[in-house]
Amino acid sequence: MVKLNKIYTRTGDAGTTGLVDGSRVSKADARMAAIGDVDEANSAIGLAIAALGDGPEAEMLGLIQNEMFDLGADLATPGEDFTPDEMTLRITAHQVERLEHEIDRMNEALEPLRSFILPSGSSAVAALHLARAITRRAERSAVAASQAATLNPQALAYINRLSDHLFVLARLVANAGGGEVLWVPGKSRG
Repeated sequence: MVKLNKIYTRTGDAGTTGLVDGSRVSKADARMAAIGDVDEANSAIGLAIAALGDGPEAEMLGLIQNEMFDLGADLATPGEDFTPDEMTLRITAHQVERLEHEIDRMNEALEPLRSFILPSGSSAVAALHLARAITRRAERSAVAASQAATLNPQALAYINRLSDHLFVLARLVANAGGGEVLWVPGKSRG
């Protein structure tokens, strides 16, 4: 269990931060950008949970939020051994497969797409689309970081699948609450 008695440590005042193995990197390092974007995506998922209220969708996202902390820890752990153990958090194929199963289950209740979907509708749908867009940015950051350092392939797969998950969940919530707002190409050209 993590225990934080003091929030500030002053160890980052010179522009560096510590990784899980104790090494220090610049706060501008690509790995740190990915970790920060994962944190922002997790916060956006929290906003979506608040907009959804209680229910199975919020429970599903609550589990994902916990896994997002695991993802951040994974990205902050240098090395090429991606086997999880009691002291090392790593995203696993099982977690990626669970997301895929959830996507497939949600998608069964939806009609095929007829147009691009505008990221709007209810506050819950808009929050899910915002979380999806931020997750896509986090994925781009993680891919950029993987070009400079070896990252867990399952972590990259997880974040890719998560944006798909959020998209399908937004569609599901929209359809349960009145329908999706579809893009009308050239609508305002007159």
